[in-house]
Amino acid sequence: MIANDRTTGGSRIDAVDEAGSAGAPSRRGCRAADGIGPGTALSRSRSGSGLDAVVVGAGPNGLAAAVTLAEAGRSVTVLEAASTIGGGSRSGELTLPGVRHDVCSAVHPFAVGSPYLTSLPLQDHGLEWRWPEIDLAHPIDGGRVGVMVRSIDDTVTGLGADGDAWRRAFGSLAAQFPALAAEFFQPLLHLPRHPVVLAKFGLRALFSTTRFAGRFSTDEARALFAGVSAHVFTPLSWPTTAGVGAMFVAACHSGGWPVPAGGSQSIVNALASLLTELGGTIQVDTPVKTLADLPTSRTVLFDTTPSGVLSIAGDDLPATARRAFARWKYGPGAFKLDLAVEGGIPWQADAAHRAGTVHVGGTLEQVATAEAEAYRGRMPEQPFILVGQQYLCDPQRSAGDIHPVWAYAHVPNNYPHDATEPILDQLERFAPGVRDRIVGKHVMSPADFEDYNSNYVGGDIAGGANYARQLVFRPRISTDPYAIGIPGMYLCSASTPPGAGVHGMSGHNAARRALRYLDRGGGQAR
Repeated sequence: MIANDRTTGGSRIDAVDEAGSAGAPSRRGCRAADGIGPGTALSRSRSGSGLDAVVVGAGPNGLAAAVTLAEAGRSVTVLEAASTIGGGSRSGELTLPGVRHDVCSAVHPFAVGSPYLTSLPLQDHGLEWRWPEIDLAHPIDGGRVGVMVRSIDDTVTGLGADGDAWRRAFGSLAAQFPALAAEFFQPLLHLPRHPVVLAKFGLRALFSTTRFAGRFSTDEARALFAGVSAHVFTPLSWPTTAGVGAMFVAACHSGGWPVPAGGSQSIVNALASLLTELGGTIQVDTPVKTLADLPTSRTVLFDTTPSGVLSIAGDDLPATARRAFARWKYGPGAFKLDLAVEGGIPWQADAAHRAGTVHVGGTLEQVATAEAEAYRGRMPEQPFILVGQQYLCDPQRSAGDIHPVWAYAHVPNNYPHDATEPILDQLERFAPGVRDRIVGKHVMSPADFEDYNSNYVGGDIAGGANYARQLVFRPRISTDPYAIGIPGMYLCSASTPPGAGVHGMSGHNAARRALRYLDRGGGQAR
């Protein structure tokens, strides 16, 4: 029974005292998160002149680009359309007072593994990392579970018969993860500094997940690898999907899968604090719809999708870029539930009670079926769900015994129906009685995601479909994947290499191109 059905700024929020369901979610956006916004030292007029750089969008990549430029002594301002900074890294009280949720990104193996973010003194600006006891649990029917922890030795022991195969597959990659990350977080076509490490990774990356998992004999290990590979949002039978899974595993065994204390908002707040210390500025509530909305500057970086740049720049783009950006394809969407759960989720598998992340989808075959259906535009009967229990290592997010649970399913792009019940059915499958513990619920459909952040086209939170051509030539065929074809203007979002994730590398890589342009004496971009 619904005790209270209220809407704050858009997406449906239900507070319930018994298990129940509500109608389809609205198309309106999520309520503003509680990051840095108007009235703070970051709010600035955009009437300045003579800037070296303007960055459009204050998500992790936009802020990383701005910090890179400011570190080099360049004058830079960031324009953000929303009332708070953050993009995919906002946090807020979405269900009940005192219960703090992450709006989009939640767990951050690539942030603690990012060559650029780890080079910054973000801890001096309030960023603190917390690690769960268990990084990842993947339950399958019958109370069985695959478990991955930071220690590869402990993971190998827990996987039993597949332990040695797991070590052979990922041990050397994990041991050399910093060198691997330095290569992986660059455009795919680049001159490697660590060719041997990259070659080792390439031997794994070319496989499909389903084929690569053939080296494991147990359902637990096979499902565990399927779940990490499913972060790519494509059918797991496709070549190269194993590379994504291998990176997530190697990142775990190197730096773990931690969460920021206080929520993902803490990452962008730290970047913004560092930026202002370096002399940069941020203007919120400042949408950019055309190039005429930009202040005068020598270079401009867009933390937007190719569609966003096409909308802003229009006919100012060369014809080849216009055609390429118009052809850019988007992948499956996300349908998300933020739950306030009394006592936490009653998982059947003990390890899931202690895991910061739980992948819900069953066996490799079941996960593969769900991912293929979502990619092909069909809603899976048993969708693959990513569950975050960040409160386990960051208890300040809870209100007493009411805990925030973050859960989203992969659904078809722009899926128009309510996926609440299929998600809850999957949770109930591995945690009987969970519905009875839900006291608050916040729903975000694919349409809500796009309303919340225009980069999430059709609910695609990855910046574009990850099929082969868009992985190799991201976002278009060009010697410089960040240049948009207008001198001094660059794309710096997840639609550029290395792709999705809170690592800041797309922004950093694009900013380095912008710095070379400025160092060569590049003139006014706008």
